[in-house]
Amino acid sequence: MPSYIYSKWHNSPENYPVEFYSELNGDRFETRKVEVFKDGSLGFASQHVSSKTTKLGITTVPPLAEISKQSEFYIKAITYQQFEAKWKEAIESCEKSQGFS
Repeated sequence: MPSYIYSKWHNSPENYPVEFYSELNGDRFETRKVEVFKDGSLGFASQHVSSKTTKLGITTVPPLAEISKQSEFYIKAITYQQFEAKWKEAIESCEKSQGFS
């Protein structure tokens, strides 16, 4: 069963994303991801499509409790609806920036 997480990377380097929305499969591999950059732009990735520099992770995502021990990250579980809203926003943002609107 899929699960959904939101994370924020405190003090991320310039030109790197600061927020991440991930859809994980039952084995905790990312199946879709949205990244939010410092300038507010969005990148997204799935197994079939991606934008900007966004790519799916190649290893499993650790449990939330393990990630939250790292002070540079804030992480929490989110709902399917929250993930889908951000996913749709990222797709629409990409279409507008490429003139598909």
